[in-house]
Amino acid sequence: MKQFLTLALVGLLPALLYGQEHAGSAPHWSYEGSSGPQHWGDLEPEYSACKTGTHQSPIDIRNPERANLPKLSFDYHPVPLKLINNGHTIQVDYAPGSFITLDKQKYQLVQFHFHHPSEERIAGHGYDMVAHLVHKDPAGHLAVVAVLLKQGQDNPLIQTLWDHLPKQVGHEAIVANTQVNAADLLPKHTGYYAFDGSLTTPPCTEGVRWLVLSDAEGISPSELHAFSAIYPNNARPTQAVNGRSVKESE
Repeated sequence: MKQFLTLALVGLLPALLYGQEHAGSAPHWSYEGSSGPQHWGDLEPEYSACKTGTHQSPIDIRNPERANLPKLSFDYHPVPLKLINNGHTIQVDYAPGSFITLDKQKYQLVQFHFHHPSEERIAGHGYDMVAHLVHKDPAGHLAVVAVLLKQGQDNPLIQTLWDHLPKQVGHEAIVANTQVNAADLLPKHTGYYAFDGSLTTPPCTEGVRWLVLSDAEGISPSELHAFSAIYPNNARPTQAVNGRSVKESE
């Protein structure tokens, strides 16, 4: 896990900041039909990794190797709420100053967004939703923390987001006098699975460090329904592991 591909920050910023693209950007891609995941790699030359990449995400995590992985440290702070329905997901843009630390390396939280159902699977088991918290280090390397969500108790942070959903696709809502803290998305136990992967949307760029938390958080039936009414399916199918090392923290 200490070595992963160096990413070109300039090339990644559009996907990183707009999560991963604003609606209306060309070329169009979606989660079904002729512009769906099976065709992403053919839509544009810069999307070729979606078809030819060997370290693609998401994956079905099976038989991970138990390992003495470094502790994943979170240092998240409340920020003013800025969110967008970008035509592919609901995304929260996060103000600077919140980080994870892993292997003594700090990655700043840039944004988080949601997929329904979960993109990741654990031993073949999928979850109702997943939150992807996207971070980058000063050199532009990406680290994504995945928080699996299962139907159960209310999730106050998610309900706050849904209460302020933008009415128009592509319009960013800046909500006055409302702050959110991404720490409220995290389970009490932050053990994780670790592997190298990619963005899960075009351009499917590889070299992304993935940290999938092993414990799931709850989301109420009404909160789940509110998202699924907008996005019945915005999850990329699982991709081949291709011999990658997948480790589980002790």
